[in-house]
Amino acid sequence: MKKYDLVVIGSGPGGEKAAVKAAYFGHSVALIEKTATFGGAGVLTGTLPSKTLKETALFLSGKFEKGLYGVERTLEHEASVKDFLFRKNVVITHAALEVAQNIRLHGVDVFHGIASFEDAHHIHIAGGVEETIYGENIIIATGSYPAHPPGIPFDNHRIHDSDTILNINSFPSSIAVLGAGTIGCEYATIFATMGAKVYLINRNDKMLMFLDAEIKHKLLVFMKEMGIDIMLNASIKELRPPDDDTTPLNIVLSSGETLHVDMFLFAAGRDGNIKDLNLDKVGVKTGSRELILVDEQYRTNIPNIYAVGDVIGFPALASTSMDQGRVAVAHIFNTGDLEYVSKILPYGIYTVPEISMVGMTEEEAQKEKVDYLVGRAYHATSSRGEIMGAKRGMLKIVFTRDDLIIRGVHIIGHLAAEMIHYGMLLVQDKKTLTSVVSAVFNYPTLHDLYKYACYDGLSTLVGKKVKP
Repeated sequence: MKKYDLVVIGSGPGGEKAAVKAAYFGHSVALIEKTATFGGAGVLTGTLPSKTLKETALFLSGKFEKGLYGVERTLEHEASVKDFLFRKNVVITHAALEVAQNIRLHGVDVFHGIASFEDAHHIHIAGGVEETIYGENIIIATGSYPAHPPGIPFDNHRIHDSDTILNINSFPSSIAVLGAGTIGCEYATIFATMGAKVYLINRNDKMLMFLDAEIKHKLLVFMKEMGIDIMLNASIKELRPPDDDTTPLNIVLSSGETLHVDMFLFAAGRDGNIKDLNLDKVGVKTGSRELILVDEQYRTNIPNIYAVGDVIGFPALASTSMDQGRVAVAHIFNTGDLEYVSKILPYGIYTVPEISMVGMTEEEAQKEKVDYLVGRAYHATSSRGEIMGAKRGMLKIVFTRDDLIIRGVHIIGHLAAEMIHYGMLLVQDKKTLTSVVSAVFNYPTLHDLYKYACYDGLSTLVGKKVKP
């Protein structure tokens, strides 16, 4: 029997980074991956594919470029579903190979098959070859899978979840999306950008509640301008697939209204991917939605077993999963280099337009009775924004009145998820408005928006607003 200092189950963002870090520090590591391809949801079905589809939709539609240069760029043929999926497939293939190469270069032993616990140290692998390996320590990084509630007849053809939607074989003229969270909103705007009629259905009115309300309002305005019908406090009573592809799907809502659409996407939740692990045999505790319970070091209730990534739930981001894997290894092997994942996280929503945020929202400031003010700057008044044709968009800062410390940054518009990292450092390091306005930025750049948002905040502070 092969014995290892660490066995990692799953090659997604958390599993990959945990395995290669432990190997880098000289420990024997095995990684078990149930599929033939590496990368998990981050590479294969989630983070990279959906973001690539967004960029593809913008390119094929020319949404932000029409009329910008005085000539129209036209395709020689109407974009097909093959065109739509082409770049996504290229990115997936390249990223999966990068993960495989990283694992190989660090000398990690790879096993392909389904892992299950025999006890706290022994992992059975059911694959081409049945075998059992020993792990002194074990990290579970098996990710999550789309929930499949009863009553929805998923067929992976016209009725999809957030995984199978990546492999459509025809492009819908209309689509209903159930779930107005991050995934649902991203796909709603992607399909609308490509010209599909979109119905976005949410079971309550709590849509993207973590966003600053002003930013969310702007997104909703943009979505409605794109022709997206947003249906809040609505649920599906019945979904009837037709007998042939030429007949629309009939979706009966709780209100009695019936939608007739080409395609349906369920994007209302994911569950922890633990079914095959046989966790009951070792007594690992789990919570709701099949998520594994862990402490701040990502240790389960079994001392030598850890879990990271989507399988432990919120925030379920590729970025945090990577660092969770690194932190778990730091605690297992006392590497002394990374004790915790930062509490100040940037969030990116890859809708059209893009949104990103870090730190305190206005609503949080009000709830906590913080004496705050805001400053705003707009893409349309930025020289770089004018060059790019970024007519819509805003950068907003939330700062405390007495010390001028920036507590939150919220961006909607071009490159929001790229621009947020400077804002993250401002919040993390408790920088002030005056420290930003005294800095020099390249000109023209969108980062100038930070400086002018701070100027706007100072103008509000002294009661002398020059610009509206």
